[in-house]
Amino acid sequence: MARPVIADVAARAGVSRTTVSHALSGKRPVSPSVLKRVQEAMAELGYVPRRAAQTLKSGASQIVGLIVPDISNTFFADLAKGVEDVSLEQGYNVVFGNTAFEVERERFHLNMIRSRAVDGVVYAAGAPSPAPDTAEMLAGIPFVLVDEEVPGIGATSVVSDNAEGGRLAARHLAALDHRDALVLSASSQLMSSLRRVEGFRDLWQETGGSCEVRPGGFTYDGGYAAVREAAALFLDRGFTCVFAVNDMMALGAVAALRDLGLAVPADVSVVGFDDVLAAHLIEPALTTVRQDAAVLGRTAAEELYRIIADPGSGPEHTVLPVTLRERHSTAPAATRRPAARRRAPGRTRE
Repeated sequence: MARPVIADVAARAGVSRTTVSHALSGKRPVSPSVLKRVQEAMAELGYVPRRAAQTLKSGASQIVGLIVPDISNTFFADLAKGVEDVSLEQGYNVVFGNTAFEVERERFHLNMIRSRAVDGVVYAAGAPSPAPDTAEMLAGIPFVLVDEEVPGIGATSVVSDNAEGGRLAARHLAALDHRDALVLSASSQLMSSLRRVEGFRDLWQETGGSCEVRPGGFTYDGGYAAVREAAALFLDRGFTCVFAVNDMMALGAVAALRDLGLAVPADVSVVGFDDVLAAHLIEPALTTVRQDAAVLGRTAAEELYRIIADPGSGPEHTVLPVTLRERHSTAPAATRRPAARRRAPGRTRE
């Protein structure tokens, strides 16, 4: 059976081919009753508009791009869902790129999205691309930065209150009488990590505490490795808490502490950031700073469609609130040194 074309839809709806074209493109008004007949005819015939043809005629592809650094992290999956939900409401499709925190993969996806003539991009920066490089790749395309700011680019951005999140974590641990903390950070180029660490450290120092900052790469394996490498802080120097600037590193930290023979939270308390699904499911459930990934995604998409509709509008900077979700991975600081509770360190992960 031949694929139906516009002429078939026009004949079924009892209108001209030009009217069907107007109904599909939205460039000229069509009465509600005519639009309904065209839509019913399309449904009956199984007609699907050729996107490329619509793009050539209207100058718009009805496609937007979304770039995230780690789709295996459910935080970014929830963010992507928020972007897609708003996009479908607006009649747009979403093409997707996952960078794995790698500079070259990020540039590859940015260039690929440009080549597909998208109408706009929601961009969650995950690799430390220099600002001029990023600006060049996004030149001429409406875009919104989400979750990460890129210094030097005066673009619309939607982020969480990262500094306040760091302060919430520090305040919580200080209230439990912790004084020596290991902080797991991400790349020094990622503003979200920098602001979380700064917020934590500023308040921590006000309470008289000390902390050491170690890179954890924003991943489970990175958090695990960072804690294993810093084992002496817990086993010999009596550190009693960990703040990780995302939950995946916090989960890796919990596993590493267990493999060092340390109990969470009896020996060492752990606080994460994000409130991903796994934070609820592990034992003990993770105390974490919650940012609403779906709301971040929805807000970023709404901002993108505002810019698409009004290209002359100026950049906006939106900061969304965060909250502390206290669960079972934190407790009052241990009264005796963790080394006294050590069980045979050196176990490997299963």
